[in-house]
Amino acid sequence: MGIIIAMTIMILWLGHLVYILQFVEVSWDNPWMYLHIALQTYLYTGLFITGHDAMHRQVSKNMRINNLIGYMAVFMFAGMSYKRLIKNHWDHHRFPGTGKDPDYYTKSQNFFAWWFMFMVRYTTIWQLIAMAVIFNVLYRLVGVPVPSLLVLWIAPAFLSTFQLFFFGTFLPHRTPHTDEMGKHRARTQRSNHLWAMLSCYFFGYHFEHHASPGTPWWQLYKVKEERVSASRQRHEHQE
Repeated sequence: MGIIIAMTIMILWLGHLVYILQFVEVSWDNPWMYLHIALQTYLYTGLFITGHDAMHRQVSKNMRINNLIGYMAVFMFAGMSYKRLIKNHWDHHRFPGTGKDPDYYTKSQNFFAWWFMFMVRYTTIWQLIAMAVIFNVLYRLVGVPVPSLLVLWIAPAFLSTFQLFFFGTFLPHRTPHTDEMGKHRARTQRSNHLWAMLSCYFFGYHFEHHASPGTPWWQLYKVKEERVSASRQRHEHQE
């Protein structure tokens, strides 16, 4: 199932990207353009979540297939380094919300300052070179207009970083850190599976992810239900 879900997201991302680069008019007066940008942004987020699940070895039990999909997903997202992501992400799980957490910014809780440092820590020179090469291939050899590349290819990836950061880092891990957040220093969204899926592929159930990192994104809602049920039982017992 993990492979099927991962490949579905990757195929939808690629298919929709090819379609919009060919057939969607880049015009601020075109309402359909905004809809396609929103959809492509959401699919970009799905790409990263797929790569994230691969880092947790949840795409496939076959490690070669699991890592291949992980490499592909994060490269398709923005030419990112899978090895660098694995190291940083596991440091995030070991030291959440501390100075040793590469996803956490100790100097400021300002959203944009934190997001900027988040981006700096994950951007590499090789990533920028790869994206520049792909841009020029699409523009010079394939003939995709520059406005289409900027608005329909680059902008959705950029917007996706805000979605991932807001729901997967800023909201869960910002201060104040309370006792309820536990050792994971992570909050969680209220139980609303539809909103959790639409907002960030259940990644807003972030305490549940840290408490059960071996659970794939598409089953996190089950961990959420178990936690809510256990909480209700404790409350009823106390009464």
